[in-house]
Amino acid sequence: MAVNASSDNRGQWGSKFGFIMAAAGSAVGLGNIWRFPYITGENGGGAFVLVYLLCVILIGVPLLFTEMGFGRFTKKSTIGAFKDTGAKPFFMGLGAILALLVSFFVLSYYGVIAGWTIGYIGKSLSGSTESFADFAANPTITIPLMAAFTLVTIFIVNKGISGGIEKAAKILMPVLFLLIAVVAIRSLTLEGAMKGVDFYLNPDFSKITGNTILAALGQAFFSMSIGWGIMITYGSYLPKTANIVSSGVWVGFMDAGVALLAGFMIFPAVFAYGLSPEAGPTLVFQVLPEIFSQMPGGAIIGAFFFLLLTVAALTSSISMLEVPASYFMDEKKWSRKKSAWTVGIALFIVGIPSALSSGGSEFFTNMSVTIFGDTYNGFMDILDYFFGTFFIVIVALITCVYVAWKMPIKNIVSEIDLGSKWTAGTFASNAFIFFIRYVCPVVILLVLLNMMGVFGIFAGGG
Repeated sequence: MAVNASSDNRGQWGSKFGFIMAAAGSAVGLGNIWRFPYITGENGGGAFVLVYLLCVILIGVPLLFTEMGFGRFTKKSTIGAFKDTGAKPFFMGLGAILALLVSFFVLSYYGVIAGWTIGYIGKSLSGSTESFADFAANPTITIPLMAAFTLVTIFIVNKGISGGIEKAAKILMPVLFLLIAVVAIRSLTLEGAMKGVDFYLNPDFSKITGNTILAALGQAFFSMSIGWGIMITYGSYLPKTANIVSSGVWVGFMDAGVALLAGFMIFPAVFAYGLSPEAGPTLVFQVLPEIFSQMPGGAIIGAFFFLLLTVAALTSSISMLEVPASYFMDEKKWSRKKSAWTVGIALFIVGIPSALSSGGSEFFTNMSVTIFGDTYNGFMDILDYFFGTFFIVIVALITCVYVAWKMPIKNIVSEIDLGSKWTAGTFASNAFIFFIRYVCPVVILLVLLNMMGVFGIFAGGG
């Protein structure tokens, strides 16, 4: 097993705080603030929140340790990490290559949604009452906004690890936390807000089905950047002195914390204004402008919030762009500049159909795919299903099996031991091996099979 540990010219995180902010920035983004509330609304509220938290603790955090350790052990991004540890074509295809494709294709439509957040900065300041549907259906607005967001992402990735990604995350993430907390407090003081809190926190266990568990696991992967190749790539820039255990726990804690705060921001307002918690992806764009309109100085607060939502999207988009860009740097020996610009331009072109799929083009808006009994409408929703949920679960399963069973697991355990007091043979170390070998793959496989309709393992699932 020839592992090239040379990290020349690859860059390295400058501090533990910087890495945690960057990794949390990857994890904390639209997945928490845009996606978590509407997925929660569609899956019955409190019951889903409970399942999601269990997925984060029991599946998400051990997988974070695994991917970070895998990256640091090889000092390579996703494809290089698998290749240099002797992965056969099966694991290369469904683990390394699919992870790179997940980051690329999710970022292609993620940029569209991030563009919406930029547009809403202007809408807040101008007092525009244009409906979200009309706004999203206008390609003369959405495509240039997507282009602007993509350019900023390229610019930061081009600046490198400590000089670009880390520097941006250290400033932007703490501010984002503060503002989400402020908006959540304001939302909770609205008349009728407690109905939303009850919906959000009072679990109805009868609503837990196979689909609930699948959605919770998919959301954990989506928001925690597991199964994307991101944490392998970010882990490859970690110095050997860094503590992967504490860093991973912090990332998981911050990720779940922001998702929960986002729920307190959205659901009290949803019920206070008599809106539907099942409004879907547009929830954040329908509800938040109404909250801001009730606040003193609401136009400024609204603009600032959507600016920070754009920032949250940016800290995630940086990490998604870094995965395919690092492939060209590591494997093709391209410069960082050439890698970032080539991937970024390709992303913009691939993202255009998603920008047109909310009413801008009849073809892309009305196209539909039925798979495993469920129908997905619109180009963006179809991409979100395959790359934002289904393939992420596959990559997480393949990576987990590869590290736990094909590689010597002791290599990853030793890597996680470095910089921490978690030594081989201790309860914590043995528990990690047990989870990564048995619990994580079995749970992920059951959910995947249920998703594919192979058998009705969960009541009401499929």
